[in-house]
Amino acid sequence: MDGSRSTAIRRYVRRFWPTMLVYVLTILAVTWIFKQYHPHGFLMYLLAVLPALPILGIIAIFGLYISEEQDEFVRTVMMQSSLWATGIVLAFATFWGFLEDYTPVGKLPMYWVFVAWCVVFGLVQPLVRRRYR
Repeated sequence: MDGSRSTAIRRYVRRFWPTMLVYVLTILAVTWIFKQYHPHGFLMYLLAVLPALPILGIIAIFGLYISEEQDEFVRTVMMQSSLWATGIVLAFATFWGFLEDYTPVGKLPMYWVFVAWCVVFGLVQPLVRRRYR
């Protein structure tokens, strides 16, 4: 393992990848179950929300990383990047929500909000870092 990585980032990676594997396996399993068995009632709802549980875990893992990271610069960049990502994604979701209400644009599945947040978070980090050069 890279010796320059902080203890916090090593813990983050050890927590993140198993949780992401659970997410992928859950998505695959739930999709297969819905295609094969067409569940109904309570089971249908339970299975439908099951893939969200690992995502909640990933959010918690990110929070743990932020609280455990000792490098103030890294922590500041992560916090500011997460705030920018949250603001941008909330603004886009609001914008798109009004478009959905008043125009014939297609509906976006809500689970894409987290994916969009992750993409924006990754894109803004270099911009936030550059601010401190």
